[in-house]
Amino acid sequence: MHVNHDHHAPAADPITFDDFLRVDIRLGTIVDAEPFPEARKPAFKLKIDLGPAIGIRKSSAQIVDRYTLDELVGRQVAAVVNFPSRQIGKYLSEVLTLGFADEAGAVILFAPDTPVPNGSRLF
Repeated sequence: MHVNHDHHAPAADPITFDDFLRVDIRLGTIVDAEPFPEARKPAFKLKIDLGPAIGIRKSSAQIVDRYTLDELVGRQVAAVVNFPSRQIGKYLSEVLTLGFADEAGAVILFAPDTPVPNGSRLF
């Protein structure tokens, strides 16, 4: 699956509201962040607390250009929680952390401007 990160790209093909609801996007708090030196593309290993119903899930995130490990812990992020897990080397990434590309193509994390409970669903 290739996603066009170009901010000049046209909108994707239309989908229904039911299609949108099938993608379960939840808010969580990063509780641990570690280097991921063996990743092919520079990345961090994250553990994200996605609330009592989902729990703590792991994610590999290519966010090293704009974030340090220290500033990630305690930060709220959005993640897709109902994709199949992906094996990345020896690491199992269980959720997809969401972000937007800046002008240079670096990933900026997607988060609310006010804290919300872990596990809150995007709608």
